[in-house]
Amino acid sequence: MSGSNKPRSRWRSGATIKDVAAAAGVSPMTVSRVLNKEPVVTLATREKVLKAVGDLDYRPNFSARSLAKARSFFIGLLYDNPSAGYISEFLNGAVARGKADRYHLVLEYCPSGLQSVFSDANVDGVILLPPVCDDINTIVAVERLGVPYVRISPDLAHEKGLQITIDDRAAAARMVRYLIDLGHREIGFIKGHPNQGASREREAGFRAVMAEGGLPVREDFVVQGYFSYKSGLVAAEVILSKTDRPTAIFASNDDMAAATVAQAHRLGLEVPTDLTVVGFDDTEIASAVWPTLTTMRQPIREMAEAAVDQLIAMINNVDAAESPRNSSFVCELVQRDSSG
Repeated sequence: MSGSNKPRSRWRSGATIKDVAAAAGVSPMTVSRVLNKEPVVTLATREKVLKAVGDLDYRPNFSARSLAKARSFFIGLLYDNPSAGYISEFLNGAVARGKADRYHLVLEYCPSGLQSVFSDANVDGVILLPPVCDDINTIVAVERLGVPYVRISPDLAHEKGLQITIDDRAAAARMVRYLIDLGHREIGFIKGHPNQGASREREAGFRAVMAEGGLPVREDFVVQGYFSYKSGLVAAEVILSKTDRPTAIFASNDDMAAATVAQAHRLGLEVPTDLTVVGFDDTEIASAVWPTLTTMRQPIREMAEAAVDQLIAMINNVDAAESPRNSSFVCELVQRDSSG
């Protein structure tokens, strides 16, 4: 077969940005602006350029793009969270959303302030997960990098940087009302890690609704957890070892709720016949355990996507009228088999 008859590889079209510009009837600069999702291009022009990109099977040169824009196309993600489910769900959303704009995530475990290896990295923006988002030394270090950043579910107010949040107190309150509506009066509670504001807010929601319903909180039914499965095992054992155990336990995240189900099984208790167990987050483990967990769904993936969107918009210097703003997401009660 002659060279002229060979099918062209879909990965090596050979088209250049000038070819795309000629096909769309615009300048190469306009093509570049469309590919970088800059807001100065009209919708009609954008559609023409994207059609030309598709028709020509154009693949932007990543290295040249990075050099031309003086960017790395890397987004830093700083975390120190014991919940594997939360981290996994957030990463799925952030990686997928970043990939759509050819941004890559640089992950950094950050238990006590910004790590030197990260401060040396060339990143265009930073996402701070709880509890790192409340470490003032980390915030100061990120600001010294001179890049935009987004804080996820922060506890402390800070005038700089955007915030992506949920109302933890209202979400926890809704879960407790659900348990009371099921007929539960003796409700145990496993607290989240004390270094996260969400833990305090979820406990406050629990206590507020118990008081609202005229139900006393048994302090021996309220046990400290740390958002990890292991801590949930320990906390659940403390509560369930009592002769007058509660009829329901609300764990501050799904990892600890799943551990509570495991402890109930170990003690010969049927869930939900003998004990209702509910969690918070709706991470993968909530659907993996048996019985499946009733939980308060935190839209973690959507929050991750929003954080990446906000950063890319700031990196691209979006006009003030379209500039990103703080975002608050709503939680959803997901009823499954662990409650009754």
